Parts: sequence; C-alpha cells; structure tokens
Amino acid sequence: MADLSINFAGIKAPNPFWLASAPPTNSGYQVMKAFDQGWGGAVWKTLGVPVVNVSSRYGGMNYRESRMVGFNNIELITDRPLKDNLKEIEEVKKHFPDHAVIASLMVESREEWHQIIRDCENAGADGLELNFGCPHGMCERGMGSAVGQEPEVLKTIVSWVKEVAQTPVIVKLTPNITDVTEPAVAAKEGNGDAISLINTIQSLMGVDLDNFVCYPNVDGASTNGGYCGPAVKPIALNMIKSCAQHPDVNLPISGIGGIENWRDAVEHILLGAGCVQVCTAVMHYGFGIIREMIPGIDRYMDEKGFKTIDEMVGKALPNTKTWENLNLKYKVVADINEDKCIQCQLCYIACEDGAHQAIGLPDEDSRVPYIIEENCVGCNLCAIVCPVEGCITMERKDDGSQSITWKERTAKGDIPTTFNDPLAGGIGHWIPEPIEALKKGKK
Repeated sequence: MADLSINFAGIKAPNPFWLASAPPTNSGYQVMKAFDQGWGGAVWKTLGVPVVNVSSRYGGMNYRESRMVGFNNIELITDRPLKDNLKEIEEVKKHFPDHAVIASLMVESREEWHQIIRDCENAGADGLELNFGCPHGMCERGMGSAVGQEPEVLKTIVSWVKEVAQTPVIVKLTPNITDVTEPAVAAKEGNGDAISLINTIQSLMGVDLDNFVCYPNVDGASTNGGYCGPAVKPIALNMIKSCAQHPDVNLPISGIGGIENWRDAVEHILLGAGCVQVCTAVMHYGFGIIREMIPGIDRYMDEKGFKTIDEMVGKALPNTKTWENLNLKYKVVADINEDKCIQCQLCYIACEDGAHQAIGLPDEDSRVPYIIEENCVGCNLCAIVCPVEGCITMERKDDGSQSITWKERTAKGDIPTTFNDPLAGGIGHWIPEPIEALKKGKK
C-alpha cells in the first residue's frame, strides 16, 4: 500500500488533501469535523482585522444538467474576532496534533504582520499562508490581489513575514496577472518557503435580464467576485506547470483550482503540486468527498508503482513542452466505431461547420457517418463532441520513424515566410468551393 503522508515545505500531514482557506474552514467546528472524516490539512479562513460582509455573496454557473460548474463569491476574509479563531486553532491542534493547520493571513503594516504571525504560531499553527490573491473587496483596500499583482510589494511583505516567522511560509498567488511566474519568483526572492495557486479569478457571473443587475444581487447592485470550481481547473493546471518549470521559482507548490475528485488531485500533483487544496467541491458535496479521494489515489499509486506522493510530483512536466517542440510528423486520423455509434450525426455537424469537412454522411439506408481520411487533420473535435465514450478514437497513421519540430524547421529555414508560401501546411487540403455552401443549405 502506498504511503500518502507528506512533508510539504516542512509541514507534515497524513495525506495531501487539504481544505483551502474559504468558508469550509471558517471555524474550529468545521475543521475538526473535516479532520475526523479524513482530510489531512486545512488552511484556516483568512485572518486579519475582521470585516463586515454583504448578503447575498455567492453565484453559481450551471451547465445543462450540471450545477456549480463554476462558482463565484464576493465574500471577504473572516468576520470573526481574531481571539476566537486563535482559541479554536489551539483546540483543533489538541485533538489532531498530526494534522496540518495553516493560518491564512492578510493585514497591512509590517507591525500587524509581525503581531498576527506570533499570535497564530503561539496558537499552534503549523504554517502560514499569505493571502495575496483575493480579487475583490480586500484588493480595494490595498491587500489581496493588489499585492499579488505587484511582485516588488509581494517580495517586501514576504521578507517582513520571514523576519519573525518560525513556521513555513506559503505565498498564495493571484491568477489575475499576465505572467504568474513573476510573483512566484518574487516569493522566492523574499525567502518564502512555498507557493500556493491559484486563488480565484476575477469575474462576473451573469446579468439578471429583467432587473439588469449582475449576480449575486445586493440590494439592486453587484460587483466582480472570485471565480472557482471545476471550470477553472485547466487554468490552474497551466499556471502550476509554469511555476513548476520556471528555473528561478524552485519552490514546493500547493495546487488549488477545480479539484473535485482524486483524478483532479493527481493531475495537479503530476504537474508539480506537492499537496492540493479543495474548496468548491466541499461547498457543493460536503467533507464526505474525502472518502472517495483517499482510496482513489491509493489505488492509482499502487497501479502505477508509486510508493510515495513525492514520487508523483512533476511526473508529467517533461512531457509538457512549448508548441515549437512538438512533433510535426505525428499523424492521427479519426475512426468511428459503427457498433457504438448512436447515429446522432453530431460529429458530422461539428466537422462540417466548425472544422475541416472531413466527415461524410452515407446513403439513406444508414445514418452512421464516415471519415474522409484524406481530409482529416486529426484535430480531435469529433471525438470530443461525440456523446458516446470510445465511439470515435484517434488512430495513429505515421510509423513513428520521423520527428521534426517547428523549432528544428525554423533552424533549417524550412518554414513559410511569405503570405502565399508553398511551405504552408494547408496547401493541398481539399475544401469545397464557397458556392457549395448555398447548395447544401437548400437541401
């Protein structure tokens, strides 16, 4: 059986599944309940000078039959007194001494940082997370993402924290920035011990078409909030990868964004995360999702031969390259399994209108589409839109003996350089004459 315990930047936990700083970690009651069900760590809801929140605070994006594919909040940091939170941190650590309790912090002055760090460490916090990511409310006060978007300011504050911190310092980064590696490097230069990402993405969830107010509605008005949930996972994975691959970052990474099950967690880990943090999925389904996550990752590790979490960290990074280093000779073509096809013809519509006109329709005695192989560019759209798993697959056609990249072709001077260059990739690809579109539309 695999060993799920971790030592993340000096913070030990029985497993890599932590609760992110958010409503599920607002109280000792919730954190203790989560630990009792199996969570390995928790980042306490951000502590600072208590705030006054608004009502309502949340907005959800549903897609067809799925609820909360995306989630938005305009809630701020804790509205509870610091003394109450510190007392509960101490209580949690008494009952769960081997679980990780990390205090998320957000204050302004150097003196406030020093004071709150000492208070949290005296209460028993195993580590500190500096919240430089909140994209609403607090950033308007010069905190949160206002710091995360200014690498020099971030570096300065991290250095303030390190002046007094006796426990590991995690710097939480904002995704609301052009290049997330810039604040990541600044965290390193400020002597931070680790980074966590991503925080929520600045967003508006939609507009009430009758009242002309965005969601959530606060007495006839609204504001931008922080976007999270399953829909943000691809963005999170890309930013984690970027930080993990950057030579000047070289810090442990706590992965956050769209994690709902063990597979999501493993994807974060394979791209460089040493632990993961979960919020929206718990707000949707409760702490009980850990009962699937732990055995799921345990089985996966056994199947792949991983003994520890550390052995998995960054395993996919060598295969994640820039576009110019991909093999231009690799060739795949779509293949439709007629036995699985339900004859919806969605693949035909998608390819005909949205791609490369490489799928045809048969005579009237059948509704199963077919691939026009010489026209298929292997884009994969048909397999993605097909509602039947495994009905359309991409079959390799090259023999694997050749490999050349755009970078290599550029070095050889073998790339298109003029508007009508014969080296262009689309030359010879059959496309119907424009007038044919009108003929099809009349049928």
